[in-house]
Amino acid sequence: MPTFRQTTAIVLFLVLLLAAPARAHFGMVIPGDEMIMQGENRTVRLQVSFSHPFELQGMEMAKPKAFGVMFNGKRTDLASSLKPAKVMGHSAWKAAYKIKRPGVYTFFCEPVPYWEPAEDCYIVHYTKTVVAAFGSEQGWDRPAGLKTEIVPLTRPFGLYAGNVFRGQVLLNGKPAAGCEVEVEFYNKDGKIKAPNDYMVTQVLKTDANGIFSFAPPAAGWWGFAGLNTDAKPMDYKGKPKDVELGAVLWVKFMPWPGKK
Repeated sequence: MPTFRQTTAIVLFLVLLLAAPARAHFGMVIPGDEMIMQGENRTVRLQVSFSHPFELQGMEMAKPKAFGVMFNGKRTDLASSLKPAKVMGHSAWKAAYKIKRPGVYTFFCEPVPYWEPAEDCYIVHYTKTVVAAFGSEQGWDRPAGLKTEIVPLTRPFGLYAGNVFRGQVLLNGKPAAGCEVEVEFYNKDGKIKAPNDYMVTQVLKTDANGIFSFAPPAAGWWGFAGLNTDAKPMDYKGKPKDVELGAVLWVKFMPWPGKK
């Protein structure tokens, strides 16, 4: 039997644990290059993972249920191109896609539902990123037809840090009003340290039309995750559990060339 002091320590630990801000999860689809120009390598290499991007804490990711690209309104299945990989020390995926024509390419991923015991729910993040090729930019605001997704209202490439980015969260094809949107920086080299836990993830809400705006303060990859709860729960060991539906979009912001 634990002593009174041990019991008190355990209770205090649990209180502190529950009081701490929850870490944000993000589906990730990160291309090696988001703007393909004439004379550059036409093969886009993509990293597909599930993680806490600012803190560089990875999670195991099963092979996605769906992975593909949309070009000129047509979706192409790329699931067979996925190869096992390691990201942040955990199971992830990689793929390579050769760009053949000018245009805008929207890569998307639907994962297998992830059970998160800490939140007592399943997590499904429908994740997208946009790659533009050879100067063409038509169709960057076209929905990919996912169950939930962020449709960019600001062109999602050719952006500088500090530019205001606007997007619309859709759920089942309709604007998600009052939807919470989590925003996080991909702290790839681990050099950025947050002053405290609250500063790791930025949080905002969509308006009545499902629209949000955010101005990233630094260059790099930023993830936007519009979160909703699916109307249909999923079974876990005989009990119905909520399903967090994440509409995730990754956008890269470049440093201002004249900044010293």
